[in-house]
Amino acid sequence: MRCLVVIAHPLPGSLTHALAAEAIRLLEAAGHEVVVEDLCATGFAPALTAAERGGYYAGAYDGSAVVGEAARLAAAEALVLVFPTWWFGFPAVLKGWFDRVWAPGVAYDHASDLGSIRPRLHRLRRTLAITTLGSPWWVDRLVLRRPVRRVLKTALLGTCAPRSAFDMLSLYGAERLSAAQVQRFNARIARALSSWA
Repeated sequence: MRCLVVIAHPLPGSLTHALAAEAIRLLEAAGHEVVVEDLCATGFAPALTAAERGGYYAGAYDGSAVVGEAARLAAAEALVLVFPTWWFGFPAVLKGWFDRVWAPGVAYDHASDLGSIRPRLHRLRRTLAITTLGSPWWVDRLVLRRPVRRVLKTALLGTCAPRSAFDMLSLYGAERLSAAQVQRFNARIARALSSWA
């Protein structure tokens, strides 16, 4: 499959980048075509421009500043998102990628009456989110009810790529991990990706 790996962390030596490198290695070893979108390394600007926001509902969306990113997303058959969860949400650069690239005419179309949107990411068959959190598992799962997972599964994929299978791997207590814990998490990544044909 054509796999788009999106990385959202400003530090190249981060745990996020190490996990992304493992996912990329596994995908390439399985024979997949891998395209990497390292948002911080490329200087992706997360803020919507006035022209972009103005075009959300009036005429054609002005995606001229994100043509490459939009083309890579539209071509993807599989998507791997690798990012830290900060304050139980997305890093700003990843949220901005959703705002600017998952746009009308790219990820979805508006209905003529502004009712339910119509999905456009029909090629996307598999999505895996890999994230790290400083908090313990029970805060994310029991107190906050996994907000990042719900947004990805329901709001983004559910409306723009409803045919995509979705899985999410969360590594908790990320500031205090042993090498063995990271190795066990890498094994979970390998298991998740092994089913991708």
